Amino acid sequence: MRFLHTGDWHIGKKLHGYDLLADQKAVIRQIFVLAKQEKVDAIVIAGDLYDRSVPSVEACEMLNQLFIEINWQEKIPVLAISGNHDSAVRLSTGMPWYELTDFHLYTKLEQSFDPIEIGDVQFYLLAYFEPVAARAYFHDDSLTLTTAIKKIIGQMGKSFDPGKKQVLVTHFFIAGSFKTDSETSVEVGGLNAISYDLLHTFDYVALGHLHSKNAIKKGNARYSGSPLKFSLSEKDDQKGIWIIDSSDLNPQFKALTPLRDVKELVASFRQLTDPDFYQQLNCEDFWQFQLTDRTIIPNMMNQLRAIYPNIIGAQRISRYRENVQLEKLKERKNSPQQMLQTFFAEITGDDLTKRQKYWLDQALLQATDTEKRG
Repeated sequence: MRFLHTGDWHIGKKLHGYDLLADQKAVIRQIFVLAKQEKVDAIVIAGDLYDRSVPSVEACEMLNQLFIEINWQEKIPVLAISGNHDSAVRLSTGMPWYELTDFHLYTKLEQSFDPIEIGDVQFYLLAYFEPVAARAYFHDDSLTLTTAIKKIIGQMGKSFDPGKKQVLVTHFFIAGSFKTDSETSVEVGGLNAISYDLLHTFDYVALGHLHSKNAIKKGNARYSGSPLKFSLSEKDDQKGIWIIDSSDLNPQFKALTPLRDVKELVASFRQLTDPDFYQQLNCEDFWQFQLTDRTIIPNMMNQLRAIYPNIIGAQRISRYRENVQLEKLKERKNSPQQMLQTFFAEITGDDLTKRQKYWLDQALLQATDTEKRG
């Protein structure tokens, strides 16, 4: 059988205050198109369907409509779990009749031990949980996240069919992975890292939680990454989904195209407001500008926003580079004039003019005289 691996949709999330619902609907519909083109037998969603535990009405309506289209109308099975951003209680509402249409949405630890079998694959859906849930289930107050995962996987192994492949769908941070700026920054409870070595018994591990597909590529484990860029740190990250065929379980990446991309550009204010320049850009994208200007620009953001309605920021470039400062300090002479001239050049990119050097010399003379009189 063949399945599609995605996750971290974060329906309802905003980017620097901008609503992303239209962008999310467009990109998820792309995922559905890919599912049909690739003739998958199931869509796997590895957690964080919503961005908040109490999503907005608009977010709920949109996700419900999308699931009607793919699961009810197109008859494609969906295998999904709750993530750390989801409310397990709210997502589980309606679960008994979801499964009548092959919509398997698991939110509880105890559900993970009953595999869903499609073709030659057993899917184990392990929703996000905190250690306290495992302690209650196993009646063992000594369990940590690591020891809980060991017990869970050990119990799952009892139902492994040797004639089938085993796929784990879960939502955790795997040790050795890297994060982007749009992910949860505080690691407590169930968000602590788990070792990749605990997962080796599965033929494929479909991960959610980290927003880059490159967060880890280790053996049989992959993060799908989010389908959209949720921070500037992801500007160079190609978003997409994985297609996995059970015959070889070798993930094939399929790229997604956003409605509005996240981009960064270095330019002067004059360039950015020149029609000949900006007409070559997609002004509707989410833009972060690095300005080369040194002079004060009145009403700068409003002028830029009139052209780039989704601007997420603009800042001036500093030519100061911390990684070379120690070497430059060694090269400086001890005279205050030389040190201040070097500092000025590093900050502004220009040398002092004759008049500025004169002002500097006069200021240093005055400071020296004051010190002597003191």
